Amino acid sequence: MRIVGAVLEEIARPRPYAESRPLTVGPLDLDDPGPTEVLVALEAAGVCHSDLSVVDGARVRPVPMLLGHEGAGRVLATGDAVTDIAVGQRVVLTFLPRCGDCAGCASGGIRPCGPGSVSNGAGEMLAGGRRLRRAGMPIHHHLGASAFATHAVLDRRSVVPVPDSVPPEVAALLGCAVLTGGGAVLNAGHPRSGETVVVVGLGGVGMAAVLTARALDGLRVVAVDPVPAKREQALALGADAAYAPGERIDPADVVIEAAGNARGFATAYGLLGPGGRLVTVGLPPPDATATISPLDLVAGGKQVIGSYLGSSVPARDIPRFAELWRRGRLPVESLVSRRISLDQINDAMDELADGRVVRQIVTFG
Repeated sequence: MRIVGAVLEEIARPRPYAESRPLTVGPLDLDDPGPTEVLVALEAAGVCHSDLSVVDGARVRPVPMLLGHEGAGRVLATGDAVTDIAVGQRVVLTFLPRCGDCAGCASGGIRPCGPGSVSNGAGEMLAGGRRLRRAGMPIHHHLGASAFATHAVLDRRSVVPVPDSVPPEVAALLGCAVLTGGGAVLNAGHPRSGETVVVVGLGGVGMAAVLTARALDGLRVVAVDPVPAKREQALALGADAAYAPGERIDPADVVIEAAGNARGFATAYGLLGPGGRLVTVGLPPPDATATISPLDLVAGGKQVIGSYLGSSVPARDIPRFAELWRRGRLPVESLVSRRISLDQINDAMDELADGRVVRQIVTFG
């Protein structure tokens, strides 16, 4: 079928992206879903820092690539082997399919899926190959999702059904920002009543971590970010206190690092109290390094936990977050800074790079 999507033509074009236009919005050809795949009409897609990291070259992916990995939409068709999802259902897109058979999938979310990671790195589908073409030439998939488009073909293991009562914008954010930030709190940080949770880096993932920690009982929640407007927003979302990096902050029991850079990691580690747990979910450039004291780590009984996708199992955790939203405990819609059309996607990358937004949502008619 003929669709419209935003294709990254070249990595690391100069800013502003609104002028260099690394993403081209135009027509593409999309194959029918394979036996284990579904066709989805997108309703909403979030613009995430992981998309920007491909645009600016911090995370190199093969191009041309149809970007976008955080989205939600309606199932239009299913492959012959898909029997547990119906046409018309609303689904959340997830950016790491789980094959269900490898050692990573047996880890309960601690380790990523091996085959899913390989296919994501190659810009292919979990079942192999690509379903997108432009003028007869193949276009790479972004993390098995390619959500910056009117339609997408995804592996069944890349989508999670949600009730119709969950609006598209909320559903989209459940698949990345909430799954990663909220999952880091619940699945890796394991905060206990009476503890302090500090979140360093207040983008979409960090703000989702703030919301999730606030949804739990008996926690003190502290937010850290250099941007005053983001600190103010964190307070409005329920954080007990907000600070700029470098300000004096009492040691914490759990620290979530969502800044995605070495300085943010160092700041986060410096906030750990004795016995504290640092959960790092940010994705810095591959050559970024940070230094910690092994003596402090051992003598302080501290832990450093890497958490990809919030150590989540999407089929298990997305319904959990959807239920928290339904009960009014997780106001995910408060993360949306602005709504845009697909034609504004290059401008959206500038807004994100300048730190002026938390989440921008591409809406599809």
